[in-house]
Amino acid sequence: MFDSVLHFFEQIDPVVAALLATLFTWGLTALGASFVFFFKTMNRVVLDGMLGFTGGVMVAASFWSLLAPAIEMSEGDGFVKVIPAALGFLLGAFFIFGLDKILPHLHLNFQETEGMKSPWQRTTLLVLAITLHNIPEGLAVGVLFGGVAAGIPEASIAGAVTLAIGIGIQNFPEGIAVSMPLRRMGMSRWKSFMYGQSSALVEPIAGVLGAVAVTFFTPLLPYALAFAAGAMIFVVVEEVIPETQQDKNTDIATLGFIGGFIVMMMLDVALG
Repeated sequence: MFDSVLHFFEQIDPVVAALLATLFTWGLTALGASFVFFFKTMNRVVLDGMLGFTGGVMVAASFWSLLAPAIEMSEGDGFVKVIPAALGFLLGAFFIFGLDKILPHLHLNFQETEGMKSPWQRTTLLVLAITLHNIPEGLAVGVLFGGVAAGIPEASIAGAVTLAIGIGIQNFPEGIAVSMPLRRMGMSRWKSFMYGQSSALVEPIAGVLGAVAVTFFTPLLPYALAFAAGAMIFVVVEEVIPETQQDKNTDIATLGFIGGFIVMMMLDVALG
C-alpha cells in the first residue's frame, strides 16, 4: 500500500504532490471536524489526551523529519554545519511569534484573546488560532517536496509522504478541538463543521508556496526545513501544551504527548 502511494507521488510533479499531500492533511482535519454531526460534546479528558498526542507528533516531526535532514544536508563541520538549522529554527519561531502578536485570535480555552484588538467574532478568532498552527505544518510538507524537486539527496518522496501522514494524523484531533467547542456554544452542526475544516485550508496554500520557494532557491532548503521546525515547536510550547494543562488531566495529556511522539518517530524511521 505505502509503496503504491510512493510510486504515485514519484510520477507527478513535486509541487502538485505537495498540493495533494496537504489536501490530504486538510481532509483529516475535516474528518475530525465532522464529529459534530454525531456528538455535541466531547469528554475533556479525551480532548486533552488528543491535544497531547498532537503536540507529540509535532515535536517528533520537527526533529526527525525537519531538523535532522536540515543538519545533514548542510555543508561544513562542527558549529558551521549546524548554523543553517539554528538560524532557520530561530527565524521560524520568531515568524509565528510575530503572527501571534499581530493576528487577532482566541485560544482554545475561550478565555484569552491575543493579537491586535479586533471586532471579529469569537468563532473567527478561534479559527484563526488554529490556522496559526497549520501554517508551519503545511509549509513543512511543501518544503520537503520542494527539496525532492530540487534534487537534494537528503530529501525523499518517502520522507515527505511520511511527514504528511503524521501531520494528517495530528490534524484529526485539531478538527475536533475547533468544531466541538463551537457546537457546545450553540452553533449549528453545519457551521461548526465548516469553521472546523476551514482552519486547515491554509495548509495547501503554505505547502505549495514552500515547495515552489525551495524549487527556485535550492540553497534555502536547510533553512526552510529548520524554519518549519521552529514554527511548529513554538506552536506546541506556546499553545498546545498549555491548553492541555487547563484542567486536571495533565497525566493523560502527557501520556498522549509521548504516544504521539512515538507514533511519529516510528513512522519517520520505518517509512521515511
